[in-house]
Amino acid sequence: MPRTGRVAVVVAAVLAATTAPSPVSAGGDAGPRDVHPALRPNLVAYYDFDHPLPGDPALEQDQGRSSTEIELVNGGTAMRVADRAYPGGGRVLQTRQVNPGVTGNDDWKAGIYSASGVRTLRPFSNAEGTTVMGWFKRSMDGPAAGFNAIGLAGVLTGDSDGHAVRALLELIDVNGTLKLVALGRRLDGGNSQTFAADEDWRTLLPKDKWVHLTATFDFTTGTMALYRDGKAVPGSYTRADDPWLINGPGPHVTSAADARGIKIGGSFPQNTVERNPCECRMDALMFLDRSLTAREVANQFRRF
Repeated sequence: MPRTGRVAVVVAAVLAATTAPSPVSAGGDAGPRDVHPALRPNLVAYYDFDHPLPGDPALEQDQGRSSTEIELVNGGTAMRVADRAYPGGGRVLQTRQVNPGVTGNDDWKAGIYSASGVRTLRPFSNAEGTTVMGWFKRSMDGPAAGFNAIGLAGVLTGDSDGHAVRALLELIDVNGTLKLVALGRRLDGGNSQTFAADEDWRTLLPKDKWVHLTATFDFTTGTMALYRDGKAVPGSYTRADDPWLINGPGPHVTSAADARGIKIGGSFPQNTVERNPCECRMDALMFLDRSLTAREVANQFRRF
């Protein structure tokens, strides 16, 4: 299917999802078997890359409550590859830079984008917290030439051009050193805060080995955390001021605007620009509309 037709399918699916029944019950009794029951009510989007959309396998169905289909950009069904991130897992997502050194728009990445906002991602509007988690296996030795970061997965802001985020897991240069980070932005158009892991990124993400990563964002308290295989990762904030503007009266929530999408394996899911490509495999990507506790992160890792 041509890209213009595929985008139309994504938009139609997203619009239909506003009235379609949710795959996850409000009580958390139903839902994906690999997701801990306590997390299911807040599971806005979940992708295991075993559920191609009937009629267009370049789209992946959402197993979370929002029914937000994402596009496997440029690679389509070839981006679902045989691998095993965890016991019981199926196929996984492959992202990569296709032509290093050549300016173009053919990198393999995934996500969804709408300049008017994606209505099914409304739970990330006026949100007190967010969590991004998933399985990752990197095969690159550092950022691609010309870039200072490796994009993993994140939720876009309500005014994003395809790059700016509310909540993101990423590897990025921090004062001259590549770091695993959680990067969050409470207010659209406002400043971001970054929580950077202390440990060497190559130790946290050994080459060609599966690792489970989690980033939590509590916009009310102004705190973030990183976890690897269910355990907290020591780190520090890159700013000592108040970039989220939370010193005044609360509660403090994200902007009242629908997120413009989700980006996976690089920026600009609308495929207009290539930036921060990830030569990686990913699976079980979860996007939740609250900040999980350390115990909940550990319980979810044990669930796998």
